[in-house]
Amino acid sequence: MQKKVLAKLSKCYSVAPLLYQGRPHFLVAAEKRDRCILFDGEGREQATIWEGPGGVMSMVQVPGTDGQFLTTHEFYSPNDSAKARIVLAQPEGEEWSVRTIADLPFVHRFDILQRGGRRYLIACTLKSAHAHKDDWSSPGKVYAAELPEDLSPYGPENQLPLVPIKEGVLKNHGYCRLSETGGDAALVCGENGVFRFAPPSGTGEPWQEEQLLETPASDALLIDLDGDGKKELIVMSPFHGDTLTIYRQEGKAWEAVYAYPEKLLFLHAIWGGSLAGRPTAVIGHRQGARRLLAFTFEDGAYRFKTLDEDCGPANVYGCRIEGQDILIACNRETDEVAMYYDF
Repeated sequence: MQKKVLAKLSKCYSVAPLLYQGRPHFLVAAEKRDRCILFDGEGREQATIWEGPGGVMSMVQVPGTDGQFLTTHEFYSPNDSAKARIVLAQPEGEEWSVRTIADLPFVHRFDILQRGGRRYLIACTLKSAHAHKDDWSSPGKVYAAELPEDLSPYGPENQLPLVPIKEGVLKNHGYCRLSETGGDAALVCGENGVFRFAPPSGTGEPWQEEQLLETPASDALLIDLDGDGKKELIVMSPFHGDTLTIYRQEGKAWEAVYAYPEKLLFLHAIWGGSLAGRPTAVIGHRQGARRLLAFTFEDGAYRFKTLDEDCGPANVYGCRIEGQDILIACNRETDEVAMYYDF
């Protein structure tokens, strides 16, 4: 495996794909006050989308557009996110415009889901209010809205209306998009457990909600590692925790079938997909050994290997570009945007 440091970015945190000018690109942005960088698919820096304010937890391309995406701004930490909001960024000639379309204090993760020919915004707030440092007395919520095809009318003075579809999610941190036969769905994780949400399948119908686990979870992922046609549930617990567990579904219940043998301090990065032709879950943690790990199922057992050490990834994204598998990691603790390849 090869590693290439693409850029130095203070407290780099968020990474996302972006289809722009007909070619694959990706975005990397900072948790603290620093810029957002656009890279091409080969990892070459192309542009600075903004110089600040940072506080970027999530970035998601608006489907069917050429480079238009939504992002969070000013979520700097659980103790400094009351001004967090959802922002629309889009190319305008050689420049990029950025404007707020929804003020949503404490918004941490969000996504755009498609189902039944419609698009929906789902947004998760880590908490709902904040009176003092480490105040968790007001649990977070899950919000939703049908997302119009044309976002041009929305801005600071005419914001996209969001309504809560679930309340009382303590430490509402984890999110993962699910691609299902009927359309997109979402995994949402908090101290209350792991939940699946699916948008309405028709006009006037409610969102569907299902609880998969009651175990406190920081993040989770569904992926079929063992090739049996059923996805395993990979869970980091508790909030910013140190325990990695793999569950299989037996009937309606999820049962633990594997636990990583060591404590992984401050688990945070998680991605699942194909690497070198094999289903793989990539996991990273931000304290202790600060490793980036790859999990697979081989010879009847779950196995792992270390991809990198002492890097402290906050988030990681994998894709295949021009026949090559790559990972892009936001190694927050070393301020490096890194590309991994030749697995």
